[in-house]
Amino acid sequence: MKIAFILGLFPTLSETFILNQITGLLDLGHEVDIFAHYNPHMGRIHPDVEAYRLMERTHYFSIPTNKVKRVLKALGLVVANFYEAPTNLLQVLNVFKYGRYALSLRLLYALVPFLGKEQEYDIVHCHFGPNGKIGVLLRDLAVQGKIVVTFHGYDISSYVRSQGNTVYDYLFRKADLFTVNTDFVQRRIIELGCDPGKIVKLPAGLPIEKFSFKKKESRPEGCVKVVTVARLIEKKGLEYSIKATAKVMKKHPNVEYNIAGNGPLKGQLECLISELGVEEHIKLLGWQDQHQIGRLYQESHIFVLASVTARNGDQEGQGLVLQEAQAMGLPVVSTLHNGIPEGVLDGQSGFLVPERDADALAERLEYLIEHPDLWPDMGWAGRKFVEEHYDIKKLNRRLVEIYEALLKGKKLETGVASKVMG
Repeated sequence: MKIAFILGLFPTLSETFILNQITGLLDLGHEVDIFAHYNPHMGRIHPDVEAYRLMERTHYFSIPTNKVKRVLKALGLVVANFYEAPTNLLQVLNVFKYGRYALSLRLLYALVPFLGKEQEYDIVHCHFGPNGKIGVLLRDLAVQGKIVVTFHGYDISSYVRSQGNTVYDYLFRKADLFTVNTDFVQRRIIELGCDPGKIVKLPAGLPIEKFSFKKKESRPEGCVKVVTVARLIEKKGLEYSIKATAKVMKKHPNVEYNIAGNGPLKGQLECLISELGVEEHIKLLGWQDQHQIGRLYQESHIFVLASVTARNGDQEGQGLVLQEAQAMGLPVVSTLHNGIPEGVLDGQSGFLVPERDADALAERLEYLIEHPDLWPDMGWAGRKFVEEHYDIKKLNRRLVEIYEALLKGKKLETGVASKVMG
């Protein structure tokens, strides 16, 4: 099959679940092109981007933020490509039909990378709802293929809150299929007006073989290491996990808490750690590459992710790091937040507590610290759970089944990606 992916940023280290999907499809022998709004130029990229030479497959919309530059560059694009597709270029500027997408020139910039290429795809897979809106408009203009849209988290929470509950009406009518990573996300898009018959559940997965299980055991008088891997943003609830761990440290001074990740709240969290007087025990490690994160998982005993609903409405979807931690044998402590309860065996592979409840987090952390004999069994339960439900190789084969069923006009059982029905 020939598949086009429409993404926001590429390559980005925070969306390895998309990268795993792309490389998995290439491994299965399919042809993939990537179309993205921007290259974030992070300096550091995932090694698979180079190993699979993905930049050679990537094309950018690259819309200038400065309005004057945007218009001038757009004029140049129209002149350069007018002979290639005059009708499409005139249509894409039709403000009456395409509204702000035409007025802002976003649709023009999205269309141009497709011109001069083979525009016929079997599948156009758009990650995140806003990119799905671009995808269906591009198909109206020139690009051929079945439109598949994957919803994740922010696109059904803060984005809808800012744009209104009707923001996806056209997308729900025009796209061919929607995948969701959790039942929570599925319920939410149904509430927004999506036809349940167009939805299948397909969690984000991880390459199991790269997450080696290690039995977690305490050592007499040894340090208990707690770890979080997350961007330093509000919805990750780091304020609460820091407060909870600081509280636990009053009784258990042998606890060490490492937070891997970067983000806009770094300064605020540094101040909180200082105010609590736990600078020697709680460390913000900054961005870590995959090897460093793997070592953190190996060396740690407990994983915590205290996700919350942010003030702007932003929410988690699945919380894939919880599956990574469980795959490595770590008992986890997280929150009763959206899709997270679907990805943790509460009471078996970890514990879940209410959002924004530092005391409840502290209580569960303390319980685990005081009962290290539970760690091995909880670790095995988590590993088996992830192997069964989140193995990216299995999920990518399911994705191909979904694509093939869609192309053949077969019906997919609602909410179950693994069962293709004739």
